[in-house]
Amino acid sequence: MTMPSSVSQAGSPAPVQSPQPAPEPRPHREHRYDIDLIRLLCSVGVILCHTGSAFVNTAGREAANGPGTYWAGLVADSAGRFAVPLFFAIAGWVVLVGAPVRDGRRLWQRIVRIVVPLAVWSVLYVAWGRLRGTNDAPAGELTLDAVFASVRPAYHLWYLYAYIPVILLLAFAALVKSGKRPWGLGVTLLALGAAPTLFGDLARVTHLDLPRFGWGFGPYQLIYAVLGALVLALPAGVFGRRSLWWLLPAILCLAAVITYQHEVHYAIPYASVLVALFSAGVLLSLHRLRVPERLRPALARLAGASFGAYMVHVLVLGVLTDAWVDADLTLPAAAALALAVTAATTAVSFGAALLWTRLGLTRLLG
Repeated sequence: MTMPSSVSQAGSPAPVQSPQPAPEPRPHREHRYDIDLIRLLCSVGVILCHTGSAFVNTAGREAANGPGTYWAGLVADSAGRFAVPLFFAIAGWVVLVGAPVRDGRRLWQRIVRIVVPLAVWSVLYVAWGRLRGTNDAPAGELTLDAVFASVRPAYHLWYLYAYIPVILLLAFAALVKSGKRPWGLGVTLLALGAAPTLFGDLARVTHLDLPRFGWGFGPYQLIYAVLGALVLALPAGVFGRRSLWWLLPAILCLAAVITYQHEVHYAIPYASVLVALFSAGVLLSLHRLRVPERLRPALARLAGASFGAYMVHVLVLGVLTDAWVDADLTLPAAAALALAVTAATTAVSFGAALLWTRLGLTRLLG
C-alpha cells in the first residue's frame, strides 16, 4: 500500500515546507526629465562660459583693450557660471538618491565609464595641440602630467579630477551607512587625500620636478553635491507652484556676478556666495519643472550626449574663436558673435556626441 505523501513512515505528519517569499521588486524610479533639462542647460552653460572666457582673454582681461569684446565676453562668461555648481548637484543626486550604488563593484564600473573617456580625450587634446602648434610643453610631458591631473591643454577636464573623488566619497559614505565594508574604496580615498602632501615631500627630498597631484576636491564642491542632492530630491511644490519666479533673484545675482568679475576679480571662484546664489536661483526655477511629453524623447537623447559634448567642445570652440574673435569688435558685433560661436559649438559638439553614440563609441569618447 502506498503511504500518503503527507505522512512519514513513522506515522507522524511529514514536515510541510513553507513557501519561499518572492523577492521584493525593486522600487520603480521615475525618470526625472527636469534633471535631464538641467543637465542639458548646464552643458550649454559651460560652452557659453568658455566662449565668454575666450572673448575676455582676447581683450587681455581689460575693458580698455577692446570694450566691445571684453563686455560681451564678460556677460557670457558670467551667465554660464551656474553650470559647474549644478553639475556637482546632479552628481550628488545620482549617487545619493537617483541611482545609489549597492556595492563597490558597480561603483568601479561607473568610475571606469568616466576614466576611459578622460584618458582618451587627454591624449586627443595633446595630439591636437601638437598638430596646431599650441602646446606649451612636449607632448610626452603633457600626457604624463595629465595622469596626475594637469589639465593642459584640455583645461575643462579639471572638473572630472574633482568629480571622481566627490562621488567616491559620497558612495563610500552611502555604502558604510547601508552596512557594507568597502575597504578598498576607503584605502583609495586615503591615498587620494595623502598624495598631494606626499608628492610635495618627495619633490623636496629628491629634488625632482614631480608632476602636481591634482586628484581631489574642495569643500565647496562637496557642499554643492550634498545640498544639490537634498534639493533635487524634494517633492514638487516645496519652493512654490510657480518655480520660474526664482529666475528673478537669479538675474539679480547674475548682475552681481558680472560686477564682481569686472570690479573685483576675474575669474570669480565657484565657491563665491554670489555664484552659489545665482546657481540656487537657476536650480529652484527648474526644480520638478514639467517637460511636455512630446519633447521628452529628444531631451533624454540630448542629455545622454551631454558628457560627450562636454569632452569635445573645447576643441571645437578653440578653432572657432581663433578664427573669428578679435579685440576690436564693437559691442553689438561681439555680442552677436558670442551667441553665434556658442550656438555653433553646441551644435557641432552635440552632433558629434550623438554620432559616436550611434556608432557605439561612448565607452571610449563619453
